[in-house]
Amino acid sequence: MKVLVCGKGGCGKSTIVVLLSKEMAERKNKVLVIDSDESNIGLHHRLGMSKPEDFMNYFGGKKVLFEKTKEITGRWKLDDLPKEYLSAKDNIQLLSMGKIYEFGEGCACPINVLSSRLLEVLDVGDKEFLIVDTDAGIEHFGRGVEKGVDSLVVVIEPSRDSILLAQKISDLGKQLGKPTHLVLNRVDHGSEKLLLELIDKKRVEAVIPENRDVFISGLAGKELKISFEGIKQIADRLESEKRKVQAKLT
Repeated sequence: MKVLVCGKGGCGKSTIVVLLSKEMAERKNKVLVIDSDESNIGLHHRLGMSKPEDFMNYFGGKKVLFEKTKEITGRWKLDDLPKEYLSAKDNIQLLSMGKIYEFGEGCACPINVLSSRLLEVLDVGDKEFLIVDTDAGIEHFGRGVEKGVDSLVVVIEPSRDSILLAQKISDLGKQLGKPTHLVLNRVDHGSEKLLLELIDKKRVEAVIPENRDVFISGLAGKELKISFEGIKQIADRLESEKRKVQAKLT
């Protein structure tokens, strides 16, 4: 199962990616986290790992990615990924597509192209999950990154902009024929009630409450070690989807 986590900037995508990855690993799955956000510089801290070398360097760097990604052919398995570009802890591995480092070096388009192509050719096994942390907004839809995934998780914070973007992403997911799951993040009782009045609550798979421990660990750049019932619920849903897909293939 290949899952892409998306949403408005600052809504908590990386937090959900970390929590979901750890939950899936606890369930004895092998998890690959793909960091496709060129501006996210701290995901490895939240996973308790060292920073992996940018995967774009495997192909010669950002300047040649447009051409080099055309050479990615055939089908890849998780074990085919070069180990020198992976950080690992327990059942979780982290692969970082690439970052912006210098003023004027150009846009992140080549990184998105690499992400899109890799997601298309990567196959995952019975007890494997691939979870993608995307850049903010919806540019990755324009670049076709979602084409190679099985399911979308949209993170919504208590703000009008976040709700509107989630509705747009849901429409795009419908165009693609991809299951789209909504996760309410950083809510209290009042904001949860209001959000459920403003969106299709039947599509809300999980609710993650405002939590000071999450805030403090993020501020300190420490590994996120906490569990939420809502994360277990979205993990249940994704595992159920995976079983249905496997059943159709057999």
